[in-house]
Amino acid sequence: MSSDNRQAQQDESGGLAYKWKVLISVIFGIFMVILDTTIVNIAFRTLQEEFAAGVNESQWIISIYVLALGISTPLSGFLGDRFGMKRTYVTGLGIFILGSFLCGISPSLWLLIGARTLQGFGGGIALPLGTALLFSAFPPREQGTALGIFGIAIVTAPALGPILGGYLVDQGLWRWIFFVNIPIGLLGIGLGLWWLRRQERQAGLALDLWGLIASTIGFGAILYAGSVAADQGWTAPRVLIFFAVGLVGLVTFGLIELFVAETPLLDLRLFQSRVFANAAFVGWVSVVALFGAEFLLPLYLQVLRGRTALETGFILLPLAVAAAIATPVAGRLYDSIGARPLVVLGFSILAVNTWQLSQLTLDTTIPWILFLLTLRGLALGLTVQTTLVTALATVEGPKVSRASALINSTRQVVQSLAVAFLATVLTAALTPGLASRMEQYQQQAPPAATQSSGAPSTGSTNTSTATGATPALCNLPNSNLPLPANVTSDINTFCREYIVGFERAYLWTFYAALLALLLGAFLPGWPLHWEGRENIEGESRSAMAAGDD
Repeated sequence: MSSDNRQAQQDESGGLAYKWKVLISVIFGIFMVILDTTIVNIAFRTLQEEFAAGVNESQWIISIYVLALGISTPLSGFLGDRFGMKRTYVTGLGIFILGSFLCGISPSLWLLIGARTLQGFGGGIALPLGTALLFSAFPPREQGTALGIFGIAIVTAPALGPILGGYLVDQGLWRWIFFVNIPIGLLGIGLGLWWLRRQERQAGLALDLWGLIASTIGFGAILYAGSVAADQGWTAPRVLIFFAVGLVGLVTFGLIELFVAETPLLDLRLFQSRVFANAAFVGWVSVVALFGAEFLLPLYLQVLRGRTALETGFILLPLAVAAAIATPVAGRLYDSIGARPLVVLGFSILAVNTWQLSQLTLDTTIPWILFLLTLRGLALGLTVQTTLVTALATVEGPKVSRASALINSTRQVVQSLAVAFLATVLTAALTPGLASRMEQYQQQAPPAATQSSGAPSTGSTNTSTATGATPALCNLPNSNLPLPANVTSDINTFCREYIVGFERAYLWTFYAALLALLLGAFLPGWPLHWEGRENIEGESRSAMAAGDD
């Protein structure tokens, strides 16, 4: 008797339903992939010191992971169709675990970078296919619930990364930020092999080779340019060259997919569906809001308020907790009332919340920040997965893996560019040369004089560079230290300009939230008639048919 038949009989005899097996398997498998997007960032300084490397060389530890994710994600849909989603998904997890193990034992920087490439490649294959497996296993009336529960991993993993990474690095266990993936990943592989059913595969499916080459150049160059733009500036020759190459690559890729490829790597015609295109765009904004908060607030808390990386992680935790509570609730509500009311409410909260964050000062209390982060988590829980399930609901079953790859790859590009843009807005407010002088003052100032007061108890109050902490420069002028007049003036100017840059960066996110709120009002759902997935599937087929005429 085949494993599929045994599973079917177990489901029929009252055992755990297959859909829940898929959900559990995918959560364990994908959690570690998403966790790795933030856990390694905390260890950046430690890795730089460990391998005695410069900033430019060390930056590849982070950049190569994002690049490999972006390059392999478009390929995942083809691999899933060609070799079967189960086999390809489990293989992606295996590659990720192998990369994690090699990262943990790497004796040199460049071997670590090579292992990070393996991690990113495996993760880029597994992530979209995990979503497709989950979406295919649940009936239309429960797909919102399924992706809502899965969303708990999506929103909590990035927030837990700084906490877990900060603790391990603080204990001198930086290699364990990679080893921790192995038991989680092996469990995900084991559950996948035992529980997941084999999918039909298209053995004779041809690879869109020219599309793969163009997508690799386009996505890779754009992601690389975005990763270095914040440090080198958007007008730096290297950044401009890679942006130009990436733009040409993506335009070429689009032309190949629309007019040349018989079986496109990414089905760009899905954007002909108004619902798919709208949901995808609104989803991009929600991702910007999520990672924008996780990028901007740590800088505010560590640079201006003197919090350690571990303390910062705990301060950001309410965002993940609130989102983890709201996401499954939003999923169940989506099945009943559709996307429109959830997205409109979520982005209304997000817009107000973003405006409030733009008004933070050096004296803003930590309890108020915790409250704002809780509201932000609630808003993100209502929007991130809701837009994803709305977009995928317009796609016929056999095309779900390609649609998932399309959404994930575009979200990665938008996220990378948005973070780079926000970093540029932030640094543009600073007087040239001021930031470098601040680093010198930080290194010369006694830690006891710059230690932030009133820090929450996290089990560690150490401000060593091992945890990524930076002394609170803004406290120096009010300390008892004798400071030269020019130093005091520089510090006051830096803190004032940094707050201005912080406000401007969040105002851009505020404007994006207003646009998403407007577009979200055109998504399907209450108060108009809501018939679930069947309704928006019909709209999508009508739009595709009109586009083919």
